[in-house]
Amino acid sequence: MSMPLHSSALLPRVLAASLVIMALTGCGAPDAEVWVDVRLPETMSDEALDGRLIVVFSTLDEGEPRFHVSDGPGAQPVFGMDVEGWEPGQWVTITQEVRGFPVLSTADLPAGTYRVQAILNRYQTFHRSDGHTVKLPPDRGEGQQWARKPGNLLSSVTELTIDGPGAAPNPIGLTLDQVIPELPDPKTLETEWVKYVRIRSDLLSDFWGTDMYLGAWVLLPDGFDEHPEARYPLAIWHGHFPSSFSAMRLEPTDTTAPCVYSARFSMDCYNHVQQEYQHELYRQWTSSDFPRHLVVEIQHPTPFYDDSYAVNSANNGPYGDAIMQELIPHIEEEFRGIGEGWARFTYGGSTGGWEAMAVQVFYPNDFNGAYIACPDPIDFRAFTVVDLYEDENAYWVASDFKRTPRPGRRDHLGKVSATLEEMGHLEAVLGSKTRSGQQWDVWESVYSPVGEDGYPARIWDKITGEIDRDVADYWRENYDLVHILQRDWATLGPMLEGKLHIYVGEMDNYYLNNAVYLAEEFLEQTTDPYYGGEIAYGARDEHCWNGDPTQPNAISRLRYVQMYTPKMLERMLEHHPAGADLTSWRY
Repeated sequence: MSMPLHSSALLPRVLAASLVIMALTGCGAPDAEVWVDVRLPETMSDEALDGRLIVVFSTLDEGEPRFHVSDGPGAQPVFGMDVEGWEPGQWVTITQEVRGFPVLSTADLPAGTYRVQAILNRYQTFHRSDGHTVKLPPDRGEGQQWARKPGNLLSSVTELTIDGPGAAPNPIGLTLDQVIPELPDPKTLETEWVKYVRIRSDLLSDFWGTDMYLGAWVLLPDGFDEHPEARYPLAIWHGHFPSSFSAMRLEPTDTTAPCVYSARFSMDCYNHVQQEYQHELYRQWTSSDFPRHLVVEIQHPTPFYDDSYAVNSANNGPYGDAIMQELIPHIEEEFRGIGEGWARFTYGGSTGGWEAMAVQVFYPNDFNGAYIACPDPIDFRAFTVVDLYEDENAYWVASDFKRTPRPGRRDHLGKVSATLEEMGHLEAVLGSKTRSGQQWDVWESVYSPVGEDGYPARIWDKITGEIDRDVADYWRENYDLVHILQRDWATLGPMLEGKLHIYVGEMDNYYLNNAVYLAEEFLEQTTDPYYGGEIAYGARDEHCWNGDPTQPNAISRLRYVQMYTPKMLERMLEHHPAGADLTSWRY
């Protein structure tokens, strides 16, 4: 939608405001009419800005409305529109035609009292090497979180009461007079055990037409400085953007800290539990019998999401090669890694689970094993609950006389808290052209070909759910991991024997177990040579079960390093080339 602009002279009653919300009612009108006017102050920028303007109406008392956006039962009304060339001093109007979620229009807002806030998710113009010019939100060290992104502009929170039909206009003046501050240097979080690495990627900088960087947190083995002759195996722990290496804590649990309840796990004082297991890793990591190796958590945010999915992509660029050819060699050189495929492993959960499997498949000789927990869909015949190759619509199961909405998220008893349509419609509000920074859009940014406008081609219409078969075919040939294994097993099979280990809960909240069933059908029944790995399911376990049948998710998710390190050691001792260094790091 194009951006309506005004001069301040057109709004004489609110010359001092940059956000005005007015509830107006015509004679006999069924709803109160509400619109939002937003002004960019001259003091906040010396140039025209591009971005996504987001306005949130919240009925929650605690916290700022920008943190209340979700697709679950607690969803608060949010509205969004693109702005381009927004000059300081000009007004932008969010009219009733601007789409919202879960309330479609501001005209549909129920009577009541709201706390209202506006934020501008700022875009940067990229001139990519593929010839396309795109406008996207650059990561600013926060991991692509628009509500927390340094440099984004926001208003204060102001209360608005909508009285309903017949009410008098109720203008409120706000201003985008705040800017989210820069984050501290990650180097300040380094410890004796954890080091931070950041490099400029030539491959990514060439693709994006500007300087692009990769980062990583590196956990050093005990005795690193005392054993300068040692060279170490390396484990890449894939997952969402890590702002620190949070899995290990040197200090014991701070039992004086106020308890924080975890709604996800229905567990009180979960912050104390986290600290307990973080300190447990420290005790085990520094014990005499824990295998010595490097653990690496990578920072690879893209202008679309908090990470790249660690593969080469038409829209994101050569992130897979940049990680494998630039970042990992740099880390292994600086921290004395062995630097050979038999001594590298990868693991992770959810997004990290898909990444662990993908890099093992796409770089089969560069890793000696992948431990794949609750992976994002690894077979697009079960793209959660959608078959991208047979279904016509992602949002609805259609029949002659009814439409059944497809579920998007459930609990361990199958109770649904969001549908795929609701998830898609929220993303459509937060960003057009695959720019919401949310989960369904990131899959599109990674798996899709580039569209004619330079942005990712849509796998399905964001509003209607209609699937594009041509885009689905592209996804299958390039990123459907099970299809790729089936297609190329004669070549891949000998390189992947014993390397694929997959774990998922049978009641995964996002139905990710469905694709694992299809993977198991191929790997266990039809592979020649036999794949020789492991597939295990957690009974009634939700997202993200990672293979420990003795612990609930709330605990096992805090023990990735301890769970997979013994498996890695066993694999290295049994499968290594002649002359491999099996001693220098085993002190």
